[in-house]
Amino acid sequence: MQTPNKINRRFVSQDLPILWENLNPLFQDLQNRSIDSKEALEQWMLDRSELEAVLEEDFAWRYIRMTCDTTDEKLLQDFQYFATEIEPKIAPIANLLNKKLIESPFVKELDQEKYFIYLRGVKKALEIFREENIPLLTELQVEQQKYQSITGNMEVEVDGKSYTLPQAATFLKATNRQKRVEVWQRINNRRLQDKDQLNSLFNRLLKLRHQVALNAGFENYRDYMFQSLGRFDYTPQDCYAFHAAIEKEVVPLLLEKAEIRRNALQINELKPWDLEVDITGKPALKPFDNGQELIEKTAACFNRLDPSIGKYIEIMQARELFDVESRKGKAPGGYNYPLAESGAPFIFMNSANTFRDLTTMVHEGGHALHTFLTADLELNDFKHLTSEIAELASMSMELISMDYWDSFFENHEDLVRAKREQLEDVLKTLPWVATVDQFQHWLYTNPDHTEEQRAIAWNEIFDRFGHNFANWDGQEEAKSFLWQKQLHIYEVPFYYIEYGMAQLGAIAVWKNYKENPELGLRQYIDALKLGYTKTIPEIYQTAGIAFDFSQTYIKELIQFVKAELEKLYEEQH
Repeated sequence: MQTPNKINRRFVSQDLPILWENLNPLFQDLQNRSIDSKEALEQWMLDRSELEAVLEEDFAWRYIRMTCDTTDEKLLQDFQYFATEIEPKIAPIANLLNKKLIESPFVKELDQEKYFIYLRGVKKALEIFREENIPLLTELQVEQQKYQSITGNMEVEVDGKSYTLPQAATFLKATNRQKRVEVWQRINNRRLQDKDQLNSLFNRLLKLRHQVALNAGFENYRDYMFQSLGRFDYTPQDCYAFHAAIEKEVVPLLLEKAEIRRNALQINELKPWDLEVDITGKPALKPFDNGQELIEKTAACFNRLDPSIGKYIEIMQARELFDVESRKGKAPGGYNYPLAESGAPFIFMNSANTFRDLTTMVHEGGHALHTFLTADLELNDFKHLTSEIAELASMSMELISMDYWDSFFENHEDLVRAKREQLEDVLKTLPWVATVDQFQHWLYTNPDHTEEQRAIAWNEIFDRFGHNFANWDGQEEAKSFLWQKQLHIYEVPFYYIEYGMAQLGAIAVWKNYKENPELGLRQYIDALKLGYTKTIPEIYQTAGIAFDFSQTYIKELIQFVKAELEKLYEEQH
């Protein structure tokens, strides 16, 4: 993989080796520099921003290389060097720099509208910073990565051949039910082999996170994280209202769909291995044959949506900013990692040549578009997106690109089927988001819970939101540990409700796009260009939608999706 072209630096020398002894003088310069005017303050902010971008990109490459090959000890050590030797030294200096900024007499002369979001975030960081949390946060950074080392090596054998779990999951679309049962059980038995190790890892993370919260003066880690994530625009109570609305408006609809599935498959009850197979009895959709084809077809799809969007995928392809194929030793999951200095991103995923991989790619492609559109924003902090904004970009792209999915499907019947599966997935996403989010609220507001209580709580919450609309009798152990497959719980705690909020926003963006494609696309792009320079409600408003998760609004959006699904059913039959 190539490192893309970097911008010309003004403050940091062009080829500075990223070692603490080289960085310290730059931080000392920022700390000791005399600021005697508004212009001097703004230059100081630009220099700090440049240094932060250099460091963020260096860290990004360490993380990317490590996840591409979790078996390479040298790559793990490179990542850990930054996490243990650089980040802990930056944290106290960053706090002093935040103080220097806020205490400067010239901060009042800055354009208050331009810098409002940035300064609000700096003040909040100052408020929750505690020196004693630095070693704990370092330890968390290192511990969290153990999740990928454990799960990245999981493999199962099917028909005498070894598969990673994402690859093996493609067999769950097989029309032969016995094959699905066999593969589902192998996947879950493999996960359960490491359940105690994953439980122990989570116990350590829970303890460390709770201590971080106590040190910062919070009763629990949930309340700490709401502040740390900069959730200025909604509260835990709003999350609970969101959960309740999903339970009321989405779960009953999905129960109806599950009954249709059960009848179509002509079985007495749906089991967990019956949820992915196509109910028409057709084999799984195959939109591409390999990773290269996935990238090329995505570029073609995006070019037809808008040539300026397609060109970004082509730039990434030319710079080798993709690693998309699933293989042993590669970390699970998928991500778009912005390269702060270069203004381009890296897309990582585990493709097994399935329809789900198509949607993952257009999802990450939405994030990639966001990275490119915000590349020229003045300060690095302007590009530090909250997840509610970032996920709006990606989830909207999943829906507005659908009209051009014939780049992947030559057969019109397959295209209709793909759109139908996508909309059904949109609906299924919402209860799962509510489940994971509510579980995290419970975990951190009950920090002294036992492993047994954790399993009980998970089951109660999972059941409340439709338990994936299947009968789990006889599979109780797999059900109790299902939460362990959710990477976010281990690596990015509390990052999950955003998918639900952004999913609603994406439905609204798509609705606008269907009503007026030119205006809908322009509003979407205008919202993305803002980065994080406005409040979340203002950015949603720029996109032509509301930041609203009331039951009334959710009902309206779900009815729209339901009507679109019905049109596709009619077209299919």
